Amino acid sequence: MTFALPLPRARTLSPVLPVAAVVAVLALPVSPGGEGGAGPADALSALVVLFCAVRLLRERRRPLSRTSAVVLGLPVAGIALAALGASSPGAGLTGLGRYLQVFVLVPAAVLLLIRGRSDLRLLAWAFVGLAGWQGAVGVHQFVTGTGASYQGETIRAVGTFGPQDVMGMATVVSFGLVCAVGLALGRTAVRQRAVAAAAALALLVPLALSFSRGAWIATVVACSVQLGLAGLRRALTVAAVAVAAGVVLVGGFGVGSAMLQERIGSITQVGDAPDQSVTDRYTMWAAAVGMWREQPLTGVGLKGFPEHRDAHASLALSSGSDTDGAGSGFVRQPLLSPHNMYLLILSEQGLIGLLALAGGWLALLACGLRGWWAVRRAGPGLDCALVACGLLLWQLTDFMYADIGGPSTVLTAVVLGVVAWWALAGGRAVGAVPAGPACGGEAQSR
Repeated sequence: MTFALPLPRARTLSPVLPVAAVVAVLALPVSPGGEGGAGPADALSALVVLFCAVRLLRERRRPLSRTSAVVLGLPVAGIALAALGASSPGAGLTGLGRYLQVFVLVPAAVLLLIRGRSDLRLLAWAFVGLAGWQGAVGVHQFVTGTGASYQGETIRAVGTFGPQDVMGMATVVSFGLVCAVGLALGRTAVRQRAVAAAAALALLVPLALSFSRGAWIATVVACSVQLGLAGLRRALTVAAVAVAAGVVLVGGFGVGSAMLQERIGSITQVGDAPDQSVTDRYTMWAAAVGMWREQPLTGVGLKGFPEHRDAHASLALSSGSDTDGAGSGFVRQPLLSPHNMYLLILSEQGLIGLLALAGGWLALLACGLRGWWAVRRAGPGLDCALVACGLLLWQLTDFMYADIGGPSTVLTAVVLGVVAWWALAGGRAVGAVPAGPACGGEAQSR
């Protein structure tokens, strides 16, 4: 007979809850006229890293497996080298801190705090919930004409992020939609899958009203791959439902049909008759390539793109982009990045930095797909594999049209942490129920 005392309730709480809090904080409105500096979510992400470090010290656990340390630590060398080549110590330190936050520290903390598949699902539902809130705000902006300016009308859905971060809501909604699709295609309870499928269909509306071509393309790529990984029968069923929903929403109710058709058509016209935004993007891409040619190995240094832009850009580049509406006045925003993450890294960090960062992302993708292969038929965790692989594919595709910056950037760090857990830890324990907290790639099986 034993008289063991029950454990305190606090010890049964998941350590991943602080990460979910980081996601939830992004539901708060962004102050109008913000300059894109650190926000509440960034500050909370720093506390999450500190919480993870204290937890590891108290439990005396090995922080990361060798594979995890190599994959997540690989970018540090390139980032540090580029920081040394920055135009000023302040720029170097600022850039170093931002890159370490987004691509190293926060992903590592998320990886270490996720204990099992239930924690990953918790974060996935957190993404869906945030997307639902931001999407609802965005739809309200479109209906009431209180959104960001688009073609002379204040109808663009931007959520609480404001016109200074027009990609913020599109990114959040896309992450939520990808998570919802992954959860709907899994093997969990029927009710959960039905709720996830309904959420995915509902999120199509605010995503469309964001008028973000890059987010549309990335979402189509990610969800198409998710459907393919889930099986042909499910892929055909979901595709038919999505097409029917699109016809009803756009054709039946006329949800911005004329503007949506024009925006969709512009995707295929970017080479023949590009608008000024596309011209600016092409010009900045060319400028980034020019910087790389001058410093092919190490680049021009962190935060160096704005300083070297004019020396490499043609006269086709405009002075900036106009933002207006959504509770903010008219602002002329300077073009300080090439809006392509790969070219931004190439120009500022050179081949060394690009190979280190992109090499780690490809390693995560390969390991994530290996985990999917293990669960594709009957193993548990198919929904986790689809969520992780879908999120990474979305991010890698979106990086062709966007880079880091703005309040929503911290979500990229959380996404990489979720992907890292599945690729380096969760996918290795697909045949058993997790036995408790795991650290960095250690198999969770009994």
